Amino acid sequence: MAENVVATYYYPSAAPAAMDVCGAELGQGAAGKCFDDDGRPKRSGTMWTASAHIITAVIGSGVLSLGWAIAQLGWVAGPTVMVLFSLVTYYTSSLLADCYRSGDPSTGKRNYTYMNAVNANLSGVKVKICGFLQYANIVGVAIGYTIAASISMLAIRRANCFHHKGHGNPCKISSTPYMIIFGVAEIFFSQIPDFDQISWLSILAAVMSFTYSSIGLGLGIVQVIANKGVQGSLTGISIGAAVTPMDKVWRSLQAFGDIAFAYSYSLILIEIQDTIRSPPPSESRVMKRATVVSVAVTTLFYMLCGCMGYAAFGDDAPGNLLTGFGFYEPFWLLDVANAAIIVHLVGAYQVYCQPLFAFVEKSAAQRWPDSAFVAGEVELPILPACKVNLFRATWRTAFVVATTVVSMLLPFFNDVVGFLGALGFWPLTVYFPVEMYIVQKKVPRWSGTWVCLQMLSVGCLVISVAAAAGSIAGIASDVKVYRPFKSY
Repeated sequence: MAENVVATYYYPSAAPAAMDVCGAELGQGAAGKCFDDDGRPKRSGTMWTASAHIITAVIGSGVLSLGWAIAQLGWVAGPTVMVLFSLVTYYTSSLLADCYRSGDPSTGKRNYTYMNAVNANLSGVKVKICGFLQYANIVGVAIGYTIAASISMLAIRRANCFHHKGHGNPCKISSTPYMIIFGVAEIFFSQIPDFDQISWLSILAAVMSFTYSSIGLGLGIVQVIANKGVQGSLTGISIGAAVTPMDKVWRSLQAFGDIAFAYSYSLILIEIQDTIRSPPPSESRVMKRATVVSVAVTTLFYMLCGCMGYAAFGDDAPGNLLTGFGFYEPFWLLDVANAAIIVHLVGAYQVYCQPLFAFVEKSAAQRWPDSAFVAGEVELPILPACKVNLFRATWRTAFVVATTVVSMLLPFFNDVVGFLGALGFWPLTVYFPVEMYIVQKKVPRWSGTWVCLQMLSVGCLVISVAAAAGSIAGIASDVKVYRPFKSY
């Protein structure tokens, strides 16, 4: 009975007339019109909604740092690293998609979350490590997106300032008020209960991502034409008075982290897959198609935006293409692009945080099933038709407030992005999917497949450690000169 209570709490209620039919069907053990084979309300997701969720999560603020990342690596290594990361992400995502169900891909037991999948295939301390890394990464992404959104809001103000007062004016403005504005918006949107009810937000956010990416691409092309040629070199940023050999090493490693972050979505793949309608075809087949579409689209955009940013500015490519003020005019177009970034990040924040929200709320509901504060709902006096769960409202608001405060203290866009990418890439995108696949498919130890998978895992581990080191060095350098809440 407690299972049904939790399910009812997390999924939208059916209409009263339909509830009787659904209740009868569930009592008979049938899935029927209203429920899937696991007794939960029928899922309605498709390849396109799953693709929208992925694109919303993937084409985020990371795309804007790719021009800078390629500038550190050069025309040869930059695009090559990007293609390699896309192939690794696609391959390991396909392995992970097969872990949504245990046993038969169409009728096996569902694993609703990334942690459930790890628990079903692995065991012991690995499950706890996975949970910590997944949810820590989600917290980090929330902080990163808050920083990115505030930078875009700030860029709108500064673009207008530069337009009216001239490009030589410093236009110093604090980012703190804009982080607070973004936090207030996220408090409101975080009350949306689950993934099923944010499909519209994901689709809107995906459209916004294409909007600002296209504007950045267009401005890059115009700049290349104005320069009468392509900037940059085969080996990336030149060593000189401003850049020491050690700086070149750290920046190159940080660039790896930036690119890894740009492809980071495996930690929410299972949760997205859990929105797909029941077979046929199996959820894993649909998810693999969505992964192909999403990774192909994002790689194309990354190549175009990253390479065009480097081609336009060369070694001087800004850390954030649309807010680093490589471009000043047309200022209104920059405003449109940055407004699109803000809308996109509002949706991306929700897509990423839903697994953490659901985990905490489900754990609380199981621990205190009879608590009115945890499981009950109250009507809003001003909107009687709208019911709010007090625990959900309190916990999600506290989470948003906490991430917003941390963002105010550490507003280092590129370094934070690189560190988050390095932190989550190897364990969540490579190690756990590979290990679960080996267990599920019973791959013999020391067979050719096993050796290749382990080589892939070790290689990605080395890249992640190196990228994390580069980002930590960057953050340490920034902390020396940064003063919290000061205008820059």
